[in-house]
Amino acid sequence: MNTTKTIAAVFAAALAVFAITAQAQEKQAPPAGGPPKPFTLPAHETYALPNGMKVTLVPYGNLPKVTLSLVVRTGNLNEPADLTGLADLAGNLMKEGTTTRSSKQVAEEAASMGGAIGITVGVDESDIATDVLSEFAPKAAALLADVALHPAFPESELPRLKNDALRQLSISKSLPQSMALERFRKILYGDHPYGTVFPTEASINKATLADIKQFYAGNFGAARAHLYVAGRFEVAAVKKAIADSFSGWPPGPAAKVDVPKVTPKHVLDLTDRPGAAQSTLLVGLPVPNATSPDAVPLAVTNAILGGSFGSRITSNIREQKGYTYSPSSQISRRYRDAYWAETADVTTQYTGASLKEIFAEVDRLAKEAPSDSELKGIQSYLSGIFVIQNSSRGALIGQLRFIDLQGLGEDYLKTYVQRVNAVTPADVQKMTAQYIKPEQMTIVVVGDKAKVAEQLEPYSPKM
Repeated sequence: MNTTKTIAAVFAAALAVFAITAQAQEKQAPPAGGPPKPFTLPAHETYALPNGMKVTLVPYGNLPKVTLSLVVRTGNLNEPADLTGLADLAGNLMKEGTTTRSSKQVAEEAASMGGAIGITVGVDESDIATDVLSEFAPKAAALLADVALHPAFPESELPRLKNDALRQLSISKSLPQSMALERFRKILYGDHPYGTVFPTEASINKATLADIKQFYAGNFGAARAHLYVAGRFEVAAVKKAIADSFSGWPPGPAAKVDVPKVTPKHVLDLTDRPGAAQSTLLVGLPVPNATSPDAVPLAVTNAILGGSFGSRITSNIREQKGYTYSPSSQISRRYRDAYWAETADVTTQYTGASLKEIFAEVDRLAKEAPSDSELKGIQSYLSGIFVIQNSSRGALIGQLRFIDLQGLGEDYLKTYVQRVNAVTPADVQKMTAQYIKPEQMTIVVVGDKAKVAEQLEPYSPKM
């Protein structure tokens, strides 16, 4: 047997297999993506009733469904300092019936239309909404109006709602993520309402029915309200129902404007959780709000840093190091206010190391612009999810609410994808260097002090 020939044959066969494999891999490579599709805002109409209430109608979609959302410019921002949580109690009590319908009747009537009435209280806005079959859109408008304009506020339900609030408060404040957020917001905003994430037991117990009624009278009215209707519906019939149901609503007081004056606070704040297997990290600082020309470049920068699954911080401390399972960053916004923050639940022994890697990735992006290919990937991701996420009735209303609250105008939505894709690598580097500064960040850690205090010493602000 000729050994040399055998080896040569084996080598040739191996080369052939390699070539076939390479060809197969080449054939399996996905095609290059097409240009990002712009977001198209459906045709819609906005008008105002004589009492000042605004209405936006968005005929949209093929499903026989319609979403109605009554947004009132009031929320936790409007609570008295000693009655935090009052807005939430008021919203929950509004669900308990009107002067002409019991809570059961409201629920049954909504259910007969294929929906339910939901009330959500936020920091700046509160929302009374339902999603029903198209044929019931006029009746749904009338039901929303009754809930908003004629709440019964039954005192008999208040003790139960208070107990529910106290129980939920206890649960929320036991979670390390909630604890971290509460500390971060208090450090950043101080006594401003944005600095309060949770009410206190004392404020919940102190609230009376008279307080709730006073809050409602001082904050609910047509001048602060905007009704959004999106889906399939008969425009003329819905307009008539809205006029009939809402025209008698008094304008009420103008919306309260209270924009905080926030400056970066470079502090290290540690909350002890003895025996915790993980440390919850929340690091961040104020950034320009949604009205800034830098808002979109900042959104792209955030996606590269930590705001997407393929981001640098996620790749570093999740994929490469294995310090955490679900890190993420975001730009959190309120009315004319915003901050950037990275959050992560990290293994206790890697608390300090995780902070080191987070800040290292920020520093790297501030000193060196991303490659064209990395930026292009992030831009395609942001463009795609923006179009997809805004393809439902509720999402469309959410976007319109956002631009109306911030006063951005509809061009913000129409040109968002184009502006995302106009961001350059140099822009990303500039945004990072100008706004995402580790030396100015608030660092909040919730974890086992005995095991993490020494790890955190390098990040304690030097006196």
